Amino acid sequence: MNIAGRLSAAALILLSVPVATASKPAAKADWTHTYGVTSAGGFRVGNPKAKVAVVEYGSLTCPHCRHFAQTAVKPLLDQYVKTGKASYEFRPFLLNGLDLAATLLARCGGPSRFFPMAEQLYATQPTWSAKVVNLPKSEQEKLEALPQGQMPLAMAKLGGLLPVAAAHGIPPAKAEQCLKDENAANALAKIEQAGTDLGVTGTPAIFVNDKQVPVYDWATLQPFLKGSGG
Repeated sequence: MNIAGRLSAAALILLSVPVATASKPAAKADWTHTYGVTSAGGFRVGNPKAKVAVVEYGSLTCPHCRHFAQTAVKPLLDQYVKTGKASYEFRPFLLNGLDLAATLLARCGGPSRFFPMAEQLYATQPTWSAKVVNLPKSEQEKLEALPQGQMPLAMAKLGGLLPVAAAHGIPPAKAEQCLKDENAANALAKIEQAGTDLGVTGTPAIFVNDKQVPVYDWATLQPFLKGSGG
């Protein structure tokens, strides 16, 4: 075979050899997009089989819960829940009628809509809560005298909460239906009673792997996460 033939044969051999391509590393799961309802009635975000389970008994009208939400929840989600090391569950512990209205509305769209809406409600809590809290005493008494199925809707309207719900994909008709749902209100009362049975006396009450811990912000929460293997 002449030189040209040998070169052609070599070229064919080279073309037939598969070229190795660099494989991309598998994308890591982002558990902050995984939601569920627990057997306790709470809404959970994160890996349901995570080594560390963080549970908050909280109130949407509680300023201390607002502080916890703004200082601890974001780093908890970013550093622990996202990677699957921890899950975060919110269980309502109602403090008042306005809290009932806000919670019924926030839970109306299920867990995936609850957490972003709760974040907005905490961010604007001083504004919408003041619209009801600062009502004249006579107007507050009228609200409190309303039947259970009517009071949450009236409070939500006074607080301007229906547009907030609409912004999170809960149309007014559905919002009103949820606010009038007495079965849902009774279920929230049962969650609160279960919290009381566990020793919850105020909000926020934080549990890490079923043990209540003295936590108020990220600085106090993180050591318990690390101590639990997070």
